[in-house]
Amino acid sequence: MGSACIQYIKKEWFLMGMLAAIALAAILPSLGQSGGLLHLDTITGLGIALIFFLHGVGLSPQAIKQGISNWRLHIFVQSATFIVYPLLWLLFGPAFQAVMPSALAFGFCYLFVLPSTISSSVAMTSVAKGNVPAAIFNASLSSLLGVLITPFLIQLFMGMEGVKLDILDTVLSISKLLLLPMVVGQLCRPIALKVLEKRKTIINKIDKWVILLIVYNAFSDSVADGIWHNFEWQTLGVALIAATLVLLLMVHSITWAARRAGFSREDEITAVFCGTKKTLAAGVPMAKVIFGANPMLGMILLPIMFYHQIQIFYCAILANRYAKEAELMTENE
Repeated sequence: MGSACIQYIKKEWFLMGMLAAIALAAILPSLGQSGGLLHLDTITGLGIALIFFLHGVGLSPQAIKQGISNWRLHIFVQSATFIVYPLLWLLFGPAFQAVMPSALAFGFCYLFVLPSTISSSVAMTSVAKGNVPAAIFNASLSSLLGVLITPFLIQLFMGMEGVKLDILDTVLSISKLLLLPMVVGQLCRPIALKVLEKRKTIINKIDKWVILLIVYNAFSDSVADGIWHNFEWQTLGVALIAATLVLLLMVHSITWAARRAGFSREDEITAVFCGTKKTLAAGVPMAKVIFGANPMLGMILLPIMFYHQIQIFYCAILANRYAKEAELMTENE
């Protein structure tokens, strides 16, 4: 019994690691929160840069060109982010407003119009053995489009005015996070490729370890910020269930649609992870600009805070499953 348990933990170490990260965040959030003792916000940023550097080393120029030129996939992903999600508000907005406080309902409206994440979208795609160049392109494009589209949709749906965001800073941030490490990796490819290929066992686990740190950091921030106890349990329960249902609906709908559209397995993975993510990192600063000193800002942000936690956990499990399927396919070839 004991040996079987140990074997299971070894096999499912990634899932066990996520559960451990969540438990540790609940017990010791001060260690993992941004600016905390471990400074995980800085460490995860460096980890993400390392992942993109390794992608830059591992990706051939032909693969990068193919990823950027896959316009059919890009249109599919961006349509999911900026058309399908906002349509959910048009369809279900009245129901949200009927069962929730108005600020919480509009929080879901805000969630639906946000762009995709960058770091976790690419990291999850990498773990799942998807189309990483296309994921990098789509995550970057989504963030750039979101600077313009998100305020416009908020103004359209909620009547907000005076929205001003710094596009140049956003472009520079994305470039430093994604493009610079990848370019450096490409430049180092002739020298570093052979060295990294000899250490594939270690290299292939780096992105998973970075995701575990992201999970710990994200949950530590939410615990430290008190979002789990600043609201009534009924309100928390409604928001949590609604955010979970939205994620499950979109993940499985996009999976179904990607297969119906005839995408390859790698492109399907990219569509799922880039098309269903919503950014907390950009969402909070944008909310402060859009809503200003609104006293209900905490409740408006609650849906994206919940969704962020759920998407990392559920998509990490999904990425691990995709990776195992890829390994089986490789073994059977």
